[in-house]
Amino acid sequence: MNNFIVLPLLLPLLTAILLILLHNQVALQRWISGMSALLNIAIAILLVSQIQRDGIQTLYMGGWLPPYGIVFVADMFAALLILTASVVGAASLLFSFGSISEDREVMYFYPLVHFLLAGVYGSFLTGDLFNLFVCFEVMLISSYALIVIGGSKRQLRESIKYLLVNILSSALFVTAVAYLYGALGTLNMAHLSQRVAEMGQGDMLNVIAILLMIVFSLKAGLFLFFWLPGSYAAPPAAIRALFAALLTKVGVYALVRTFSLIFYHDPAVTHTWLGWMAGATMVLGSIGAIAYRNVLSILNYQVVIGIGFIGLGLAIATQEAWDGVVFYLMHDMLAKVLLFILGGMLITFARTENLIRMRGLIVRYPLIGWLFLGTTLALVGIPPLSGFPGKVMLIRSAFHEHSFLLGAIGLLSSFFVLYSLINVFKQAFWGPELEEQGVHATIPPPSKLLNGTIVVVFALLIFIGVNAEWVYGFVSQAGQVIAEPALYIQAVMKEQ
Repeated sequence: MNNFIVLPLLLPLLTAILLILLHNQVALQRWISGMSALLNIAIAILLVSQIQRDGIQTLYMGGWLPPYGIVFVADMFAALLILTASVVGAASLLFSFGSISEDREVMYFYPLVHFLLAGVYGSFLTGDLFNLFVCFEVMLISSYALIVIGGSKRQLRESIKYLLVNILSSALFVTAVAYLYGALGTLNMAHLSQRVAEMGQGDMLNVIAILLMIVFSLKAGLFLFFWLPGSYAAPPAAIRALFAALLTKVGVYALVRTFSLIFYHDPAVTHTWLGWMAGATMVLGSIGAIAYRNVLSILNYQVVIGIGFIGLGLAIATQEAWDGVVFYLMHDMLAKVLLFILGGMLITFARTENLIRMRGLIVRYPLIGWLFLGTTLALVGIPPLSGFPGKVMLIRSAFHEHSFLLGAIGLLSSFFVLYSLINVFKQAFWGPELEEQGVHATIPPPSKLLNGTIVVVFALLIFIGVNAEWVYGFVSQAGQVIAEPALYIQAVMKEQ
């Protein structure tokens, strides 16, 4: 057992509790939040290093061995996502210091962010489905408060839709967990994998698998993304960046675990559905990205396209596809947080979300403009940026498995990403400045801290792409555990 693996969950949890007691001391809250987020990055790096050296790490809470007790499992997949999420959390918090108004900060903004991060890290680390549900709810309850913090009319309207969708999906989640426990007598993921293999994935288990697919697809925005564009447009920019980079990815993580570890015996049913949903998500997301002239809507549909592209790997489910899923997930989380931070800055300086009323901002804000272009190229998959290796692995795996339609849709979706975001770059940053934009001079320029943050995140996109072979050493270790469930089972059930 290794007690260290629970530290990424424990640190934000304790930070949130401490910040509740300091909710009126904004400056102190900022300092503690920033230090906690940066410390969690260091902890995540140590965890990745330990797993690379010693293999999968486990912690049996209270000393209760599986399948009876709660178990936390840190394999390379979970550790890489924790590391990436830690960077995303730190970047969002540093951005919030200059973008969230003080009247919102005193409304427990920082405790809520850390509770949300605790739920995200817990979801990545947990080894049983019920504990996954608990961590989901910690994350979601925090997001309910964050999406409505400030109480604008738009936030209240969208929060109702967001709340109802997630309450429905949580109710379906509990129902599926109850049926699964009734059928197999366990909720430990490794033990579930053994039981499904013993019993065979028959009609009853396929029904439960489809129910879980619906639940996690609702949370991930895989085909069932009708709630996402409006809900993610409602909160302040720092919260949008956090949501876009993290929340849907937790749903994707749950899909990966469920359909690589537990329900992988009947891919003609489960993975065929995942393939159709992934293709439809990319198509509909691409249409949405080019249909709007509102910057927030365009950015939100980039999230949808990204989820559909990751779904391609879920449907193919080969070793190369899983490697591509892990690599692309890491890239997408970093690229999306940067895209939404830059988008928030763009809207702030233009004082409008309407793309038609933006022009000529490159003169006043060249750093934002060029980083927006660089992030666009990363999302498209232009080498040597971070999006290229993951996209190559996913597209190549689709063609190797003769899923030509899905692979073609994935390729075409990249062109829609390029067209929609280049259109934003061209319209907002180039051309003569509009007369009404003369008021921009009254807006303070970005702080050195914020400029440093966005440059560092973009540098990471370059670093991952340039050092793809080195990063692939970690990614392939994660992909191997996903592709070979016996490795995960052996690590968790080794003392049985």
